[in-house]
Amino acid sequence: MVCVVGNRVRAAIIRGRQITGLASEVMAELVAEVGPLWHERHQAGLASRARRRAVGAGAKRKLVFVDRLLATLVHLRHGATHDVLACWFGVDRSTVTRAIGEVRPLLSERGCTIAPGVRLRSLAEVVDYLGASGQTGIIDGTEIRVRRPAAGSKDREKFISGKNGQNVVKSMVVTDAGGRLLFCSPAQPASCADITHARQLGLVKLLADGPVVEILADAGYQGLGAQTGGGVVTPPHRKFKKDAPDWYEEMHERRRKAHSSRRIRVEHGIAHLKKWRALARHHGRREHMTDTVQAIADLLSHQQTITLAADERM
Repeated sequence: MVCVVGNRVRAAIIRGRQITGLASEVMAELVAEVGPLWHERHQAGLASRARRRAVGAGAKRKLVFVDRLLATLVHLRHGATHDVLACWFGVDRSTVTRAIGEVRPLLSERGCTIAPGVRLRSLAEVVDYLGASGQTGIIDGTEIRVRRPAAGSKDREKFISGKNGQNVVKSMVVTDAGGRLLFCSPAQPASCADITHARQLGLVKLLADGPVVEILADAGYQGLGAQTGGGVVTPPHRKFKKDAPDWYEEMHERRRKAHSSRRIRVEHGIAHLKKWRALARHHGRREHMTDTVQAIADLLSHQQTITLAADERM
């Protein structure tokens, strides 16, 4: 098997953003941060089981960590299959599958980057960050199509979305007022309503017990405003369902558009997420969706932080 990705190709991939979607600065930080974690887990795995040979003996790995990271990024960014990646790197398909399975969880554990060395890994940290900085947060749910469970499997219908009838999972996305990603929740079957998902994540308790924070949301979260003391702001209710006076229609439409114009930034953040083909439609195991969503959110937020810092220096 011929390896297509040589040293020159590898260097070109790292320098440019066409393939990975990440700047060279982000790639360098990923290698420096995730590489030692991967090596540590690899050595711990070798030492955790009974062996006839010493650790490090035997056949050597064909893929160095940089190639494992590149294979994972190309898979997430462009949805390249494991067979194609195996041809590129000159290894077996199982090697690529194992490499992605090792690197993807490491990426998902990093958390969303909001400043160099500062990351948010939970919804509680997001609420504290918004309260301390006095910023407004925006939440919305996004759906990702997945493979339908096999016939006869348990809870087969729970992945069907009431919105479009497709088999999907959903994740709650949190951005700031500028659309920068702050958090992506673990994936849930689509039969779970947006407001129920927010409650299960503990948003109501966090806003009740934590700092004063304003969270903008769409009509799918109506009801949270009363439970959070006005912390969650949703579109205004209609007082007249029919035969409304003209002045009320004009006022209601003006208020609705004002709320929508403030909340639209979360849609932009979700659109940036969906540019990664692994989230356009997921063909792999549904059990990997949480790691996939959070890994892409972490990578995208890191790139957004680097871009924002570069813009401020100019």
